Amino acid sequence: MKKRFLSTFALAGVAALTMAGCTTETGTTTEETAGETTTEAGGGEEAASDVITVGFAQTGAESGWRSANTESMQTAFSEDNGFELIFNAADNDPAAQISAVRNFINQGVDAIVIAPVVEDGWDDVLAEAASAEIPVILEDRTVSASEDLYASWVGLDFEAEGVKAGEWAAEQYGDTETKMVVLEGTTGSAPANDRAAGFASAIEGTMIETIDSQTGDFTRDGGKSVMEGYIANYGIDGIDLVFAHNDDMGLGAIEAIEAAGGVPGEDIKIITIDAVKDGMQALVDGKINYIVECNPLLGDQAADLVKKVLAGEDVDKAYYVEDQAFDQAAAAEVIDSRPY
Repeated sequence: MKKRFLSTFALAGVAALTMAGCTTETGTTTEETAGETTTEAGGGEEAASDVITVGFAQTGAESGWRSANTESMQTAFSEDNGFELIFNAADNDPAAQISAVRNFINQGVDAIVIAPVVEDGWDDVLAEAASAEIPVILEDRTVSASEDLYASWVGLDFEAEGVKAGEWAAEQYGDTETKMVVLEGTTGSAPANDRAAGFASAIEGTMIETIDSQTGDFTRDGGKSVMEGYIANYGIDGIDLVFAHNDDMGLGAIEAIEAAGGVPGEDIKIITIDAVKDGMQALVDGKINYIVECNPLLGDQAADLVKKVLAGEDVDKAYYVEDQAFDQAAAAEVIDSRPY
């Protein structure tokens, strides 16, 4: 896919338009949870004919990053911005998410936005959306289905995030024997696959050895549980470095290390990806050593893409938002001003 970085000025302009309509007393929000649909409405019979109905299939609420992403999407797809949003969180269940998308199709929504739980298994339902002439925008994560089956995608370069994290690890620890364990994201998901590949390529040829790698499903509890197993198997002294595919798993690892009597950030170094508030605070406190950002605030860009696609405008197949990276000093400088 062709890379095109969205400019800071363009993003700021879209954000300004969105923030102008963040609050309303007459908005309509429809939520689907565990197969049920609920609607809260306050606008009477004033529904405008040009309101765009969008079904948004979210992965779930597995992390602080995901919560910030959901909030960004719900704010951008507000009634004041010309939308009615039908929201579904799949609790990281691929089958439930595909079912939600089929429900959107049956409801005859104008457009569908998906943050796919996993990459595979989307061909049939995306073909159904295409047959119904309902455009699909992918947000955050990608799919392995043909690009012809969706209109566009906006998100982050997960492999580049892994490379950036791995390059820092190689610079800091690559010249000495380093035993590393990995806390993987959801198995089969784009960020887990790509971050692993990027990190591995960056540390190739160094003295960093991966001694174990298991999924913690992007959750804090999952990261804690897997890290407890690592410590039981290898001991605090047998692990030098943790690479966590997101902050929440890294924060869970901190809990496990401290419970075992270790000092996170010292006895065991920790590298994570996301840069949410809790992760950044742990970095400032010295419990995490390095964080690569993954910006969750994608709602404005996704909403703009939906409007352009429905208006018949040409859009690129992929839009990448550039990430930053932080050590302890850099995190301390920006933590108070960050919106997530």
